[in-house]
Amino acid sequence: MTPFRSTARRAAALATAVFCAAAGWAVALSPAQAQDEEVALLSQDRPASASSTENPDYTPASAAFDGDPGTRWSSQFDDDEWLQVDLGDRFDLSSVELVWEGAYAASYEIQVSADGQSWTTVHTETAGQGGTEVVGLDATGRYVRMQGLERATGYGYSLWSMEVYGCTAEDDGGAQDGPAKVEVVGSQGDWQLTVDGEPFTVKGLTWGPSPAEAATYMPELASMGVNTLRTWGTDASSLALLDAAAAHDVKVMLGFWLQPGGGPGSGGCIDYTTDDAYKDQALADIVGWVETYRDHEAVLMWNVGNESVLGLQNCYGPDEVDAQRNAYTTFVNDVAIAIHAVDADHPVTSTDAWTGAWPYYEANAPDLDLLAVNAYADVCGVQQDWIDGGYDRPYIITETGPAGEWEVPDDANGVPQEPSDVAKAEAYGQAWDCITDHEGVALGATMFHFGTEGNFGGVWFNLIPGGNRRLSYYAVAEAYGGTPQANTPPVIEGMDLGFDGPIVGGEEFTVTMDVTDPDGDALEYIPMVNSAYINGSWDMLLADYTDNGDGTITVRAPEILGVWKLYVWVEDGHGNVGVESRSLQVTLPDMEGENVAEGRPAEASTFQEWGGHTPAMATDGDLATRWASEWADGQWISVDLGQRTDFDAVQLVWESAHASGYEVQVSDDGQQWTTIHTVTGGNGGADTIALSGSGRYVRVLCTQRATEWGVSLYEFGVYA
Repeated sequence: MTPFRSTARRAAALATAVFCAAAGWAVALSPAQAQDEEVALLSQDRPASASSTENPDYTPASAAFDGDPGTRWSSQFDDDEWLQVDLGDRFDLSSVELVWEGAYAASYEIQVSADGQSWTTVHTETAGQGGTEVVGLDATGRYVRMQGLERATGYGYSLWSMEVYGCTAEDDGGAQDGPAKVEVVGSQGDWQLTVDGEPFTVKGLTWGPSPAEAATYMPELASMGVNTLRTWGTDASSLALLDAAAAHDVKVMLGFWLQPGGGPGSGGCIDYTTDDAYKDQALADIVGWVETYRDHEAVLMWNVGNESVLGLQNCYGPDEVDAQRNAYTTFVNDVAIAIHAVDADHPVTSTDAWTGAWPYYEANAPDLDLLAVNAYADVCGVQQDWIDGGYDRPYIITETGPAGEWEVPDDANGVPQEPSDVAKAEAYGQAWDCITDHEGVALGATMFHFGTEGNFGGVWFNLIPGGNRRLSYYAVAEAYGGTPQANTPPVIEGMDLGFDGPIVGGEEFTVTMDVTDPDGDALEYIPMVNSAYINGSWDMLLADYTDNGDGTITVRAPEILGVWKLYVWVEDGHGNVGVESRSLQVTLPDMEGENVAEGRPAEASTFQEWGGHTPAMATDGDLATRWASEWADGQWISVDLGQRTDFDAVQLVWESAHASGYEVQVSDDGQQWTTIHTVTGGNGGADTIALSGSGRYVRVLCTQRATEWGVSLYEFGVYA
């Protein structure tokens, strides 16, 4: 196994830098001169970012700061590109050394910043020659950037290295407090997590927004009583989250993703018994980021992998999966040993999706400081599982919340029955009670999920879907002892669609809502529909509706066939929301007469042979099959009724790739066609067209596609 990145290269800037003898230098210092003047290399292995990369896998921003002369950063082919480094603290800067690859800058600026937002130009170069350039500085800053102005070649900019030298600024008011010492202390059944010797119970949430938004949300999280955030991955962008968290005394459990992460349905299969290349690279990457962030005061612990022991069942059969799980957890232990070698101040754990993974960790990963598990509806059974397993380490719950799709019964439409807002809020409180009940063993939780998405998955779990606080948000704040809010969300006690069974696409129905608002706020009702069970989309679409002003709303059913979910958002105008959902089955209207096209021969201008979507699929009477054309306008499909036939209606059941413009045509010979109906602005779904027509052949000529794909029909019916 290739050794992980050596710590000998790591700059000793934070440990050995001394105060400068003067306020700054106006001359360039070589590395040797810098050493003579007791000036330290500040930039090596520090978090780096760039405006772009030519290839993220081979020329990342970090490559210019890794101390390896054989790696480099390169940008996209544009003049306005930059590379920057975060030194982790404010320093008096003495020089920057740039070692260019052949793609160098003819002109550029060196800029510094205290916050990574506002930049000051401290050097401008208008006659860059490439090679090695040493720029003398007399400046103070935490962030240093090379801002390209003009390329010397047709490529982008490329740097083998960018080294920043300097020493600690005399005014050190902005310095971090330094890394916290985090430990798991105690003995069997009487453990504690401590931070700098003080007891620390994890009152956490999983983190959803981008790290760049952390500063915006951190005051709110702190007011909720949250003291920890959990991530699933760690990279250069993590610094913004860590900095914002530290400013509000919040810690971060930094995660490292390993394949196949995510439990059921996950991808990226790895053979942990043989794939040393993957393991070596993953180990090097993880240790590199540990070295980068180990000194940050916001780091609480490291979490290696997420639900991979369970996820391996999607990659291997019963005869192989056990060996893979043993190999995976053995690798996790190798990672734990490597992390401990470079960071003795923070514990290491590994998360999986069910306590059935713990025996593998117990057998193969003794160097983990504590166990971890994601548990939702069964979170209150974790304590007994720990007791029954005879484990000798404490644990943390790394995800919990209301029952998920995989844990609830299906409704009449075969759709998992989503818990109500009230039930979800109660689930968070119950979970916390069960966790804290396992005193001396359960060290806390990072509950799921501080996310803002208002989509299919977001409504199920997010505390702030669409940026609005819901009952679950307040339940978590109450559990964690946060500051009470003056205004709370609407409470939805019931939702009735007013019908049983399927509904015809396009028909209207009236939804009755039973809602109270504790603060007497005026409420707005917003119905949204989602087609996840039809096409896998998580997007929410605004329904066609009327708010009747009496707690009821009239909604027009979607026209696409299948099972939809209807969500009614009830907003109070004060940043709070209640959301309730029901499924509905959209079906075709009953048609009078006989479908004289069913089973008859059909032809089309084109069809997708690779998918088997032949014209006959549109006249077979089966809504599970379809005709699909090639991706072009002007496509058509025709059916031969066998003889001249009078008919009264045509029904077209479109797939999502429908025609927004089309004509219904008839012919007696299949050569000469007469248009008897024209549609513009078609919206897909099921089009039932009442018309009087006669002919042996009936054709649909699609004049305009509604999507980038072709056109596709589940059924083409002609009724007589």
